Amino acid sequence: MTELTQVQGLEAYAAMMNTLDASKIEPILAEDFHYSSQWVLTDITSKQEFLDYITPKLEAIRTGGSEVWAEMGELTREIPGPCVVMAQGEKDNLLCVILAKVEGGKLKSLAMCGAPSPHHATRSGRYPI
Repeated sequence: MTELTQVQGLEAYAAMMNTLDASKIEPILAEDFHYSSQWVLTDITSKQEFLDYITPKLEAIRTGGSEVWAEMGELTREIPGPCVVMAQGEKDNLLCVILAKVEGGKLKSLAMCGAPSPHHATRSGRYPI
């Protein structure tokens, strides 16, 4: 088995968002997984806490009728590297980027960021499922 890469971790997040299914990411989360958002004051600091947070969010998106898109992208400025570009309502209504860290073969952290801007990311047109 090969070591989990940052891109694979981001692809799992994108697949979760594109299918609204947390089981897409659950197996690769580190037990001490860390999730942060520039819009939320308190970080999530464990795998279970994240799953408890994201599962009802995915259900709310499913029943709310406002589609989300998670597209693989690449940042070349500020924080260069792979990312997920998030959009809601329409594919070009860009909201944020998701950055990831992988450690010890597991997804260690995800950060939802408005800065750097999703408009600065190179979009791939690839939406993992």
